[in-house]
Amino acid sequence: MRVLVACEFSGIVRRAFAARGHDAWSCDLLPAEDRSNKHIRGDARDLLNDGWDLLIVAHPPCTRLCNSGVRWLSKPPAGRTRAEMWAELDEGAALFSAFWNAPVERVAVENPVMHRHAKERIANYAPPAQSVQPWQYGHGESKRTCLWLKNLPLLRPTDIVAGREARVHRMPPGPDRWRERSRFFPGIAAAMAGQWGEHAMQEAAA
Repeated sequence: MRVLVACEFSGIVRRAFAARGHDAWSCDLLPAEDRSNKHIRGDARDLLNDGWDLLIVAHPPCTRLCNSGVRWLSKPPAGRTRAEMWAELDEGAALFSAFWNAPVERVAVENPVMHRHAKERIANYAPPAQSVQPWQYGHGESKRTCLWLKNLPLLRPTDIVAGREARVHRMPPGPDRWRERSRFFPGIAAAMAGQWGEHAMQEAAA
């Protein structure tokens, strides 16, 4: 199965699918951390018509879409304007729309909870199919993540563990904070590769 993991530079989701024998590629504006030759540096929207069986958008830019940052639309941070905030919202919504409406049979888009202004700007918007937590997949952390799914089953928990630490949320400011916030949890990636990969293979064999 051909899998495109968009907005990923860590390779975590790509490697999870590759470990199960899939032809998995990642794409991001940044180079791959693992220097893999299965990574394409560029805009993933340019690849959406290349015949993928599954598109996973691991962590699209969500600063202006997520509910936690809606306050900046009315009261921008120092040095920024309202016009800039709303323009970034439009850009983020357009990116999400491109992925959600991609010409790919199976699509999964990961994003935090959205505010109403974002929902209004996304073409063919639909509510997320589910939300997952790292502690359901072997990581003792709390970070609610919503999944928008097209032609994919809900992701089942694989390893519920103790611990509800909001490590990423409590991370102090610093130059690498954004990188750690966007890093995918390997346990969730493994569940995606196992469950969604098997689902797609079964459909193909039917």
